This record gives sequence, structure tokens and C-alpha cells, in this order.
Amino acid sequence: MELRGYQKKISEQAANLLRNFKIAFLCMEVRTGKTLTSLNAANIYGAKKVLFVTKKKAISSILNDYKLINPDYQLYIINYDMLHKCDDNYELIILDESHSLGQYPKPSKRTKYLKKICTGKPIIYLTGTPTPENYSQLYHQFFVSTYSPWGRYRNFYDWFKDYGILKKKHFYNREINDYSNTIEEKVFADISHLFLSYTQKEAGFISEVEDVIVTIQMPDKVKRAINTLRGSKIIRTKDGKVILADTKVKEMQKVHQLCGGTIKCEDGDCIVFDDTKSRYILNHFHGKKIAIFYKFVGELTQLLSVFGARLTVSPEEFNNSSDKIFAAQFQSAREGVNLATADCIIMFNVDFAAVSYWQARARLQAKERTTPAYVYWLFFEGGIEQDVFDVVKKKRKYTVFHYRKKVF
Repeated sequence: MELRGYQKKISEQAANLLRNFKIAFLCMEVRTGKTLTSLNAANIYGAKKVLFVTKKKAISSILNDYKLINPDYQLYIINYDMLHKCDDNYELIILDESHSLGQYPKPSKRTKYLKKICTGKPIIYLTGTPTPENYSQLYHQFFVSTYSPWGRYRNFYDWFKDYGILKKKHFYNREINDYSNTIEEKVFADISHLFLSYTQKEAGFISEVEDVIVTIQMPDKVKRAINTLRGSKIIRTKDGKVILADTKVKEMQKVHQLCGGTIKCEDGDCIVFDDTKSRYILNHFHGKKIAIFYKFVGELTQLLSVFGARLTVSPEEFNNSSDKIFAAQFQSAREGVNLATADCIIMFNVDFAAVSYWQARARLQAKERTTPAYVYWLFFEGGIEQDVFDVVKKKRKYTVFHYRKKVF
């Protein structure tokens, strides 16, 4: 396979960074081919045994890319959820969607596992969104590397004393530390030499993704359920099920579920009581090849009840068919999945995380695409979805702070 000119160039540059600093951070926008570029960079670097860490749904696509370029090394691919079963017998590590390591102030379990696996190893980082919400998300990405520019700091708190601007925020009527504000120029001054950036515009992309907001009248039963939860904080079903919203966080979560037509009970069971959004898709997107992103498991149950066997959770089956409908949860398919054969993507609900907004909508993009790429967001009139959308679009995470200000 012949790589594009810019992919070859970035591969060479990445290999040089690995030789000089043991770190290469490929900040390439989605669909510009950062996987192929990283695999080629590993070959130029001369590694013979490479570990590629990614999301489960992206494994088959990465394996196909590996076969296409046929490099002179053995590739081992593992998903982030299986890191506890991984050894450290590799010469080079590639961390796909590395922003998923950005939790702070304390590292996540996957970050701790990776730090052990990556000890003494060069690392290629891959992400189109290194800081989905703020620069504090960079610390633990570099923390896993023995050669981190911030290796002199014991932990995030120690680092934040030099690079952060500590503020306070209120949560459940108590004051807590807010570590999201940093001196961005100082942060980037330490790491900019490790970054290789490339945009879709530079790659020659023709079509851009356009958001289309579809406002649907909220069904009366959904409206009543939301009002009941916000008022009495409890719903009891005819068969004895209990739904509680005794805290603002739980109320926010339950209202979010209700805006998709489902609700989770206290015993863990999920009730699908309204299929308005699924029916809307059925009636308004007939004849189009569509992919659907949902938030809650109950929403998939609802979609299955309406679309049946036409629905698939396999991106490969979807891309190779003309009549299948792809459905996936935001967290599992917002990264590493190519849905460029879809006419459009439909967001059944909206996730609270900013990264879900930017990554999921990018699944439509490809350099070869010449037709418009539309992402349709289905919002109930008067629901929570529009408010969440407005927040995450600004690269901020939707929290109970924003919910408290929402007026239904």
C-alpha cells in the first residue's frame, strides 16, 4: 500500500522524535490516517515487537491497516479494558485515543497499568483531541512515559502547583478544589516539540460535518414523568418498581434517561416506555444509510424493538451492506470506528462528555467523501438535550452545576 505524502513525512518525523525523546505525539485530526502513520513510524524506527493499545471496536480496522502496510515487526493489539492481562515484553507502545488517559487529579486504573507496561519504552501517542476539555488532561497522558517532560513531579497535585490556577467550586453545598484551569502557554512550552499536528483541511478533505438539530415535541407521558421526579423525587410503577431522584445528580441522570424514552429502576431493571424517537427515525430517514449513536442501554432495546434484524452493532457489517443500520453506544464507538459509508449519523441522545460530541460526529469523515456529512441530533422540546449540547460543544463537560441552572 502506498501512503499519502503527508503520512510518509509525519512517519519520518515521528521516528526521529522517538530516537531523540522516546515520545512522539501524533495530534492528527480524525480520518487523516493517524493509525497508518503510526504503524509506518514504528517500522521506520526499527521496532520488532509493537503493542497497539486501543478501543475494542477499533481492533479489526487496525489489524487491516497493519496487513496493508506489511511492516517488518510483530504487532500485538489489545483493548484498554484488558491491560491487566498484558505483559511488558515490547519494544514500542502505540497508545490510540490517548486522551482517554486524561482523568485527573488521580490517575485511572488503565493509566496505572499502562505506566508499568510502558516503563522504559518509547511511546507513540495518537489522538485528534489531546485536550477535549482542558490542559489538565495532558498530565496523566505523559505520566505513563518514563521520559515524560514532567517526570520530576511526583503526581498531578505536585505538577499543578507549578502549572495550574487553583479555583473553588461548590458541589452538594460544599466547596471543593477545581483543577481544570492551567497556565496553557507554560504547559505547551514543555511539550510542543513532541507534537506532530495535521488537520483535515491540510489533508484535502472536501466535506465538513454539519450539525442539524431536530426538535421533537415531548410526549405527555415523558413530560409527566419528568415533572413527577422533579417534584416528589419518586415514581412507583404499577408492578411495584421504584425510580428515585433523591439527589440532584440522580435527578439529572433520570431526566437524561427519560429524554430517550427509557428509565432505570432502583433494582437495576430498565423500562422502555416511549419509542417516539425511534419512530421518528423510522418515518423520516427511510431510504438512507444511517448510523445511530445512543447513550443508555435501554435506548438500544427500544431501537431493536422498532428496527429488528436491520440493526447491527458491527461497523464492518454496516459498511459492507446497503440496508443495515448501525447502532452503538457513545463510549464504545465514538473513537476508532469508520462510518464513512453512512449517509448521515443520528444522535439518539447526547452524552455529557465533550469528547463524545467531537469524536462521535467525526465518524462520518473521510478524505474521499464528497457528499455533505450531516449529523442529526434528536432533542425533545423542553428536554435536557439542547442544554447539554450547548455545553459540550464548547469543550466543557456537562455537570450538575449546569443542570441546576436549567429551567424546564
